Amino acid sequence: MNIGKISNEFLKNQIISKLTIKRKDVLLGPGIGRDCSILDFGDELCIISSDPITGASSQMGYIGVHVCCNDIVTTGAEVVGVTLTVLVPPNAEAADIEQVMADAERAARELNIDILGGHTEVTDAVSRMVLCLTAVGRVRKERAVLFSNARVGDDIVITKTAGMEGTAILAYDKEELLLRHFPVDLVQRAKDFIKHISVVKEGRLASSFGVHGMHDATEGGVLGAIWEVSEAMGKGVEVDIRRIPVATETAAICRFFNIDPLRLISSGCMVIVTPKGEKLIEFLNANGIEAAVVGKVIDGTAKWLLTEEGRVLLDPPGADQLYEALRFT
Repeated sequence: MNIGKISNEFLKNQIISKLTIKRKDVLLGPGIGRDCSILDFGDELCIISSDPITGASSQMGYIGVHVCCNDIVTTGAEVVGVTLTVLVPPNAEAADIEQVMADAERAARELNIDILGGHTEVTDAVSRMVLCLTAVGRVRKERAVLFSNARVGDDIVITKTAGMEGTAILAYDKEELLLRHFPVDLVQRAKDFIKHISVVKEGRLASSFGVHGMHDATEGGVLGAIWEVSEAMGKGVEVDIRRIPVATETAAICRFFNIDPLRLISSGCMVIVTPKGEKLIEFLNANGIEAAVVGKVIDGTAKWLLTEEGRVLLDPPGADQLYEALRFT
């Protein structure tokens, strides 16, 4: 099988189809494009999401906490905390574990959340460190943001730029290689993208503005996230890829590795569905968040891209471009 997330077709037909929700207090279970599960806790909903960190070597704890919390805020919820499971290969040093936890706590302080617990184990079942996280949040029922509210004609907005997380990971993990081909300041700016992989701020802003759905662009990049949003809505989309912002640093590094920035892991870039795209952008801009309207929700279930060559169908997300780049030596 290919490295990375398993295909949505396999996930839907071979895994999710075999799972049934048995409890009435489980309001939302597993599904394509769903960042979280939702539990009914009376006046409030409990929001839960899990994520692994397998593609990054540097800054694992920091990236992991932010990425997991990003999922929670897509529902309009407040994050309470995260648990961490750290699986460590026998050849690792104690300092490696300490660094992961220090980085995780640094992210937790930035977000004003707690590390709630977890598990740490040395095992020969892994060849390098693997980090798995579960985040927990809470939101009042009337404030929850769900894709079931999406309507034909809604705008599709994305925040910041495509491929930021992947750009930062490559700048850290392939720094020596990149410095042989790029100026120091470009590589440093690419590394600094890690400071912007949280979407908690825009999630809170968009929730207060009033939107019909939010989705964090992780593995599969912006185009993968848009495909998943379409699945979660049960509606079609039409997106102009020429309107998707890509930073100069991302474009340069992606050209070097011969990968597509729109299919590169993109935490920090949120896909938002709203009936008032331009007004949302004005609101986000006023609060320091760049954003762009890139498409529309359309009738049916087709997923269309507008390109220089014309109108083409969007393929389901495959293996993230990050893994292709990490093989580069």
